[in-house]
Amino acid sequence: MPGLPPTSCTVPGPVPQGDWAAARDAAIDDFLTRFATDCPDRDILADLMVAITRLARDGAGRGDLKLLTTSFKELRYAFKVFAPFREVRKVSVFGSARTPSDHPEYVHAVEFARRMRQHEWMIITGAGDGIMGAAQRGAGRAGSFGVAIRLPHEQRTNPVIADDPKLIHFKYFFTRKILFLKEASAVALFPGGFGTQDEGFEALTMIQTGKSSLIPLVMIDAPGGTYWQHWRTYIKAELVLNGMIEDDDLGLFKLTDDLDEAVEEIVGFYRRYHSMRYVGPLLMLRLSSPLPQGALERLNDTYAASLLSEGRIEAHSVPLEGEGDEAEYPQLPRLSLAFNHKSIAHLRRLINDINNAS
Repeated sequence: MPGLPPTSCTVPGPVPQGDWAAARDAAIDDFLTRFATDCPDRDILADLMVAITRLARDGAGRGDLKLLTTSFKELRYAFKVFAPFREVRKVSVFGSARTPSDHPEYVHAVEFARRMRQHEWMIITGAGDGIMGAAQRGAGRAGSFGVAIRLPHEQRTNPVIADDPKLIHFKYFFTRKILFLKEASAVALFPGGFGTQDEGFEALTMIQTGKSSLIPLVMIDAPGGTYWQHWRTYIKAELVLNGMIEDDDLGLFKLTDDLDEAVEEIVGFYRRYHSMRYVGPLLMLRLSSPLPQGALERLNDTYAASLLSEGRIEAHSVPLEGEGDEAEYPQLPRLSLAFNHKSIAHLRRLINDINNAS
């Protein structure tokens, strides 16, 4: 067709689909046998390679292939960097790169990160100056990750994380965004510009829609500051009152200028609650300690009608049958529920009550 660039791949000729697929699958199996012998997830690697062959059959353009290749390579390397620290909880910290070191918000960010480090958490930032540098200054080099973005006008990497093995450079914002939420057990937002607002709304959207596991999200003003208070006023006046979000959705974040409250919001979220995943149709909540006597009945009385599509919240001392032989954290007690997917905010209340049960 006139005006369209030529594709970079030649679409195969009239080979019968079944024969082509069978030959492809055999070649992929042979390749993985030779180069990924001990990988327990060869089926997933095979799916990736099938997708590559389909790109060739689709006649994908060179620009599309380069985008996919670069993003894949960035994510692969990032996963490798984070892998040794998988069991360490981390908080992604956002805020303005322009905040000077004598500003109250900068001082607040340093102290926040220092306190989180005392709780054995690590810090993830965009590796720039301002609030990002403040958080990494508070956490120290050993307690920091940097996920930097390569921009046409070079953004300076802060000296705390510069040249550290835990500093990762990204070409694309979308791959970088994945890491901020995938690797974090919490998000902390200090005052900032478009980027800070973007990351805050991204995190809230992912949490509210269930595309990310529930994590605490805290918005931290300097003592007496009004940045996030004004933001919340706008959210209430325009989003809540016009029915664009539910009033309960305001419970998905905490706004404070008190660092004791900010740290407790994050650390307290994991007092008993540990993590979640879906096992078939059931939402499973892992707990670091079992519920006390009578707490399960109280949770059912409070939440069964608003959270469940059927049945009751059930307690388990061993992994659920659908978790398989490779169940994560098999030693942890579990709760299972048929979550109706209608209100993540109510689910957050359930977790709060699980943590506070006595």
